[in-house]
Amino acid sequence: MVRQGRTRMLREMRYRGPSLEELHENYAKRHRIDKAAPIHSAHEVVIDAPAERVWALLADPAGWPSFDPAIRDVRVAGSDGAAVDMQFVWVNGRTTITSRFAVVEPLREITWTGTAMGSRAAHRHLITPHQDGTTLLRTEESMSGALLGLFYNSAKLHAELIRWLTSIKAAAQQ
Repeated sequence: MVRQGRTRMLREMRYRGPSLEELHENYAKRHRIDKAAPIHSAHEVVIDAPAERVWALLADPAGWPSFDPAIRDVRVAGSDGAAVDMQFVWVNGRTTITSRFAVVEPLREITWTGTAMGSRAAHRHLITPHQDGTTLLRTEESMSGALLGLFYNSAKLHAELIRWLTSIKAAAQQ
């Protein structure tokens, strides 16, 4: 049993995943994350606000620092709002991330891919409006990269997703 655990851990630490271009085109643009990635998580919240308000927050990376103090220095290529293949660079905590939108379906889904320190990620957001005026926001993310598991794991990612959705919820409900 110990040997199997070590073998799995080594396999996960070496897993590089698809190239960034393949992750963007063949995963994210097809409404999926890399389920084989050793680091992945999902979380969802019900927000007491209309889908339009939730969408407005998600589709404006330059505005993210206004509701999430971990995010800063957002640089967006273009100024007409989120668009497929639009690039943006941002800092989350101490990590600079270069991202590109893969899916931009207003009031339904916004997904981007990104790279930081040799890792690659796909991050989806699904928006479901409810009849009572609330909105279900679900997010899922996968991360891969050689040796990423030495300093990051699914539990840390899950905590980040909770923090991120909690920030969006608070801003949307103001």
